[in-house]
Amino acid sequence: MTGNHPDSGPAATPGLATRVAAAARRLARLTVRPLAIVVIVTVAVLGTAAGVTVHELSGSAGRQCQRLFVPAFFYASSTWQQAATSKPPPAFMILDISGVGAGTAPQPHFKAVVSEAQAAGVTVLGYSSTALGQRPVAQIEQDVRDYKAWYGVTGVFLDEVTGTAGQLPYYQQIASYIHDVNPGSPIWINPGIYPDQAYMSVATVVMSFEGTYAQYVSDQVPSWAHKYPASRFVHTIHDTSQAQLGNAVSLARSRNAGYVYITDGSGPNPYNGLPSYWSALVAAVAGGCPAG
Repeated sequence: MTGNHPDSGPAATPGLATRVAAAARRLARLTVRPLAIVVIVTVAVLGTAAGVTVHELSGSAGRQCQRLFVPAFFYASSTWQQAATSKPPPAFMILDISGVGAGTAPQPHFKAVVSEAQAAGVTVLGYSSTALGQRPVAQIEQDVRDYKAWYGVTGVFLDEVTGTAGQLPYYQQIASYIHDVNPGSPIWINPGIYPDQAYMSVATVVMSFEGTYAQYVSDQVPSWAHKYPASRFVHTIHDTSQAQLGNAVSLARSRNAGYVYITDGSGPNPYNGLPSYWSALVAAVAGGCPAG
C-alpha cells in the first residue's frame, strides 16, 4: 500500500519510491484488464496452503455482511483508540513500524496501542513489504518472528505483491514459513488488483483492489472471484468523498468484497489518519450486517 509509514514518531518514508512505482504498475494493469462476466456461484474452493476454513457464499451480494479493516499507517495513540473502540470495531488493523517491516527493535508506543486494539477484539496484522517479489525471504521471515516476539502479532500483511504466476513459488515459501511459525494465522496479500487465481492458495485474504474512487467505479471483477466467499477479498478505496461513500460501500458488496476500507485521504499516504467521515463509514458498513 502506497504511502508514508510511522516509525517512532512523525511518519518516515522508507520504500516510498518503490510503492509509488508499484501503484503505477497497478494502474497500468487496470487499464488492460479484460472485461469479465460476473457470475455468482455458491462454491467453496480453497487450497489447503491458505490454512483457513471455507464457508459457502450465502444469499445475494446485497445481503453479504462486510467488515471494516484499517491500514493504521499513523502514530497517534488517539487515532488507534478511535478506530479500535468503534462500535463495532474493525475486524483487522495493519501495524506498520518502518514502511518495510517490523523495524530493528521493539517500540513501546506500538506495543501499547496494539495491546489495546487486541483487547477490543481487533486482529492486528504485521506489515511486511515483499518489494514486488525482490525482497529476500529471510528478511520477511525475520519480520514474522519479530512481530510475534515484540508485539504478540501473528497475522501478516504482505504488501507489494505482483500476483503473477511466475512469482508464485516465492510467496508459497513465505506463506509456508508463516504457518510453520504461527499455525492458523491469517495471511493477507496486496497485489492491488486481482492476481493469478493460484494466489488464493497462498492467502487468507487478497486485497484485489487498491486505488481511488474514480478508478473503482470502472473496476472489473473476474468471474472466478465469485467462486470464493466474500471473506477472501478486501477492497481499499481512497480519494472518496462522503457523498460517494454510500455508492462505494454498495459497489464493494456487489463485487464480493468481505472487507473494505474507504477514506477521503489522498496524496502519498492516504492512510495517515482515519477518514473525516469515520463514524459514517462504520455505520454504512455495519448496516449491511444483520442485527445480532
